[in-house]
Amino acid sequence: MLKNHYCGLLSKKEEGQEVTLAGWVHSRRDHGKLIFLDLRDREGIVQVVVNPEVSPEAHKIAEGIRPEFVLQVKGRVNLRPEKLVNPNLATGEIEVEASAINILSASKTLPFEVTDDGRGVKEDLRLKYRYLDMRRQRVLEILKKRAEAIDYIRAFLKRKGFLEIETPVLTKSTPEGARDFLVPSRLHLGKFYALPQSPQQYKQLLMVGGIEKYFQFPRCFRDEDLRADRLLEFTQLDIEMSFCDQEDILNLTEELMISLVQDIFKKEIQEIPFPRIAYQEAMKKYRSDKPDLRHNSKDGKMAFGWVVDFPMFEYHKEEKTWGPQHHPFTAVNPADIKLLQGGKDLGKIRALQYDLVLNGNEVFGGSIRTTNPKILTRVFELLGYTQKDVEERFSHLLKAFDYGVPPHGGIAAGLDRLLMVLMGEKNIREMIPFPTTGKGTTAVMDAPNSVDEKQLKELHLKLVK
Repeated sequence: MLKNHYCGLLSKKEEGQEVTLAGWVHSRRDHGKLIFLDLRDREGIVQVVVNPEVSPEAHKIAEGIRPEFVLQVKGRVNLRPEKLVNPNLATGEIEVEASAINILSASKTLPFEVTDDGRGVKEDLRLKYRYLDMRRQRVLEILKKRAEAIDYIRAFLKRKGFLEIETPVLTKSTPEGARDFLVPSRLHLGKFYALPQSPQQYKQLLMVGGIEKYFQFPRCFRDEDLRADRLLEFTQLDIEMSFCDQEDILNLTEELMISLVQDIFKKEIQEIPFPRIAYQEAMKKYRSDKPDLRHNSKDGKMAFGWVVDFPMFEYHKEEKTWGPQHHPFTAVNPADIKLLQGGKDLGKIRALQYDLVLNGNEVFGGSIRTTNPKILTRVFELLGYTQKDVEERFSHLLKAFDYGVPPHGGIAAGLDRLLMVLMGEKNIREMIPFPTTGKGTTAVMDAPNSVDEKQLKELHLKLVK
């Protein structure tokens, strides 16, 4: 092995031990006779002392070392003299006296410093060199906390009896609110796959299949305008369960979030249980369906709240048409079924839909699903779909409902946005290893890019200038 200890995890327990470390040179200080290297790896920094009297060979190599060189260092762990202890460093009580140094890789001068928090560097430049940006402590801690949160959520849901199941990425284009990303098929000329905006129909089919409790962390794709909290590609926490009502899903989600916030993020929650507010009241009182419920926005508390009783339909003024407020599969409030059948007062029909808001951000959204094919067909009719449209786009789901479908519902979170709020970041791209830029490009890979004529010809596509 090239290393047997992490730099940042060394402590007084290893005093006197011979260790082998590997990492990047965080900084180098030449004091004439002694050369000091701060060696950094994923877990932190340790000071390496290079003394020519201990190892002339190592000292000669250290004279040519520069920041961000990748080294292997062998040496002994020593206690620092009491007056030289660094209280600002986790390994500040010890140092490693180098007996051998091996340069594994040299480095050019970086396009920006990675020893600070990076907030002063232009985002486009940081994302172009994201693999360098990751070396800074702040970015690394975000990625570590992200992984820790995912592990925690996964373990929580498994304890509750949920199965983690993957659903397809190449799927069918169906109207779900945003514009689809389309993928042309080479084997079926003139036809297209769509990348999923969410696994909505697949998770409902899993419920028909008797899975009962499902979750996954799917990749979702939406070709929509970008904002500080929106991306073309993102990770979702997706949950669906059978034989449940709205209360079951709200209670499960609330328990998960209380545990996650307290155990992983060590934050204080303003109010438990989470308060609930009807959509109409939220719009009247806060003029928002994702109200900020904090009593004091400067105290750092997490203010959760449920928004319930959403309208089933919303009116699009530009197109002069009605659309689903959430999606067509959302169940209508039983008290409003007569309004649905009448089809006149669409704005008064309520849905069994619910959102969880946190400090003015929507972090979870879900609904109980419609399982009655007649009601679902009526919803499609009111949305302007012909019988042919419904059969072409949704026949697979309606057919499945003919074979015994359990009552079911679910909820989903944009994981990146949730973590952004919990960690106090202002931009969702900070939460993602390789995000798209604000212009919709993948900076490291320089995508989207042009493809050659041969690829287009195989797909029978032609670019229109």
